[in-house]
Amino acid sequence: QVHLAESGGGLVQAGGSLRLACAASGRTFRFYAMGWFRQAPGKEREFVAAVSSTGNTNYADSAKGRFTISGDNAKNTVYLQMNSLKPEDTAVYYCAASSSGAYYFNPPQAAAHFASWGQGAQVTVSS
Repeated sequence: QVHLAESGGGLVQAGGSLRLACAASGRTFRFYAMGWFRQAPGKEREFVAAVSSTGNTNYADSAKGRFTISGDNAKNTVYLQMNSLKPEDTAVYYCAASSSGAYYFNPPQAAAHFASWGQGAQVTVSS
């Protein structure tokens, strides 16, 4: 059983920064891609960013220029640096991982392509 644990969420003022981390533990095996999704109250879960084990990244338009995803393959850990936060970034942020070799070079953006999920970390941005 793989366990993904998010950390680093919290309350921040608009314009501030937060860094989320997600560490995999348990019966771990190589993840070829890891990513972040978020879900705001009353809205569907949406893609934020993903990184492949080769370091290639994909970002949602809302995250481009403000968020940076990075990964540590040796530690099976992924980070999301969030800068210039806006109130509309308020959501529960979920870490996700895929062990499919199909995503070795290009990480997926659809939630269905990620098999493992964390419990989520609350991020609240006040105006």
